[in-house]
This record gives sequence, structure tokens and C-alpha cells, in this order.
Amino acid sequence: MYIGEYTHSIDNKGRVIMPSKFRNELGEQFYVTRGMEGCVFVYDEEEWSRLLSKTKELKLTSKKARQFERAFYAPAREVEFDKQGRFVIPQNLREFAGIKNEATIIGVSTRIEIWDKDKYEDYINDSSMDYDEIFDGFEELDI
Repeated sequence: MYIGEYTHSIDNKGRVIMPSKFRNELGEQFYVTRGMEGCVFVYDEEEWSRLLSKTKELKLTSKKARQFERAFYAPAREVEFDKQGRFVIPQNLREFAGIKNEATIIGVSTRIEIWDKDKYEDYINDSSMDYDEIFDGFEELDI
């Protein structure tokens, strides 16, 4: 399980250090793709395989299913770490997420999200991010 929040600089080649706790859980190779709210999603091999098995059940005749597959899988890349624990966030994903000089890397249960630092701070500090309101409606989960 991925938890925690870290901020690291992006070098001029688009490389960033992955927190060591996340590196150990991700393994040697992992997957990055477009996320929601303008971030990059990161998945380990096991979770990526689980997603593939679920989404292959989508009906080819469904326009939304085709759109999802294109939006999620086409920009995806398999990446790996260098000897310093860095990896390249592909340019297409850096542009999509607006990641420039610093990235905030957060653990979100079964995935990791990578955000532009300023964009993440704006998202978290947004007045619509009412913690109590977010939990409203989750009573059935007994949280």
C-alpha cells in the first residue's frame, strides 16, 4: 500500500527521484499514465495487470469504453529506475500534468500520483476540499 507525500525536484531531462519506500514497493519496472485532476498515475506490475484484466472486459461497441482505453493506455509508458533511484516522467505526461520544476509524489492506496508541486498545493488548499464533506456518504464503509 502506498501512503505519504513527498516533494522532489525535476531535472532538465525530466527525471525525478522516487521516494525509497515507494521504490521498494514498485519493483524494477512500473507503469505511468494520465491520471485524473491533472496528475500522473503510477502503478506497480501487479496493479497494472489487475487493471488490464478488468478493462479488457469492456465492450468494444461502447464509445465510452474506447475513449477510456485510448485516454488511459495510449499515453502510458513502462519505466524503470536508474542507479540513483530516478526515473523519467515522459514528456507527454509532464506536459499533460503541467509538471515543471518540482513534483509532489503522493501514495494513494494502490497507486502513486505525481503532481506539479504548485498545482497540488492549489488542489489541496482549494476551499471546496472540505475534509468532513469528502467523508460524507462513506458511512457504508464503516470508516
